[in-house]
Amino acid sequence: MQKNVEALSRPARVGFLGVGWIGRHRMEAMLATGLVEAVAIADPSPEMLNVAARAAPHAKLVSDLDELLAYDLDGLVIATPSAQHAEQTIRALDAGVAVFCQKPLGRAAWEVNAVVEAARKADLLIGVDLSYRHTEAMRRIKALLHEQNLGQVSAIDLTFHNAYGPDKPWFYDKKLSGGGCVIDLGVHLIDLALWALDFPEVISVTSNLFAQGRPLSHAPEEVEDYAVATLVLATGAVVRLACSWRLNAGQDCIIDASFYGTAGGAAMRNVEGSFYEFTAQRFVGTVAEPLADQPDEWGGRAATAWARQLVENGKYDPEAEHLVCVAEVIDRIYHNAQQAMKAGAKKNM
Repeated sequence: MQKNVEALSRPARVGFLGVGWIGRHRMEAMLATGLVEAVAIADPSPEMLNVAARAAPHAKLVSDLDELLAYDLDGLVIATPSAQHAEQTIRALDAGVAVFCQKPLGRAAWEVNAVVEAARKADLLIGVDLSYRHTEAMRRIKALLHEQNLGQVSAIDLTFHNAYGPDKPWFYDKKLSGGGCVIDLGVHLIDLALWALDFPEVISVTSNLFAQGRPLSHAPEEVEDYAVATLVLATGAVVRLACSWRLNAGQDCIIDASFYGTAGGAAMRNVEGSFYEFTAQRFVGTVAEPLADQPDEWGGRAATAWARQLVENGKYDPEAEHLVCVAEVIDRIYHNAQQAMKAGAKKNM
């Protein structure tokens, strides 16, 4: 079903599917803009529903996606387990409803591509919560790169180590999650690098994946908890990526996105192990100058940007095609590691 999408003269009527911590936070951020009206909320947990209802007391509390789509919605926000993202998003798009979804949009590139094709066919907006793009730190670095103030960028170093790892069992089931730390954390890093550089082609990918200190096995139920990968871009730049769950990092997490060029460098780094506070610096030789500092309320900006775009137009945005590019890189990281393991096994026979 295709709607006649045009600018709205009223708040967008939005449903919310999944209102755990992150889903509720994104809902609250959207509601605070006045651009969105929470029409209905669904979550399998009565406790989560009741907490969300305090933020949206006029919203109907329903049981599932079918009941949500029975309302006349302009948009749907999805914050459910990864295995459900693509199927739920396509169902909403086919019903004429724009979607904002948690990452990853799909467990593999073919799922992401199917979602993007559904959005294109329905001519409806699709967004994903790639929230680190919206930190002030990365905005400043993106501006430097766009203005070519760092010269020819040849090296990008990306890190996301989480000292805890996910607390939901489905993250550790590959059929449900699509993978381990790469698809959970690496997706942010890959997106940051490609987005900051205006999505150049990725020429080659090499990778090594580990689980509990040893190379990842072929067991279908096993997911990686440590990963390193190297991407070579068409620009000639080389991206080095490392991400992990439960690393002995000496702090809650390490998050770093550093860009080095012939005329200088720039880096976004988290502050004292924080998941939420970031600084950005520009480097010239041995001199470092600040670009951005905390506090910075960035967590809901991807959600509010989608809400603003929904109200202003709501039509398909070709930028969604970059979601497929990121998913393809993740597929290549997994495939390359599998090929390397097979080659190693043959060598040792």
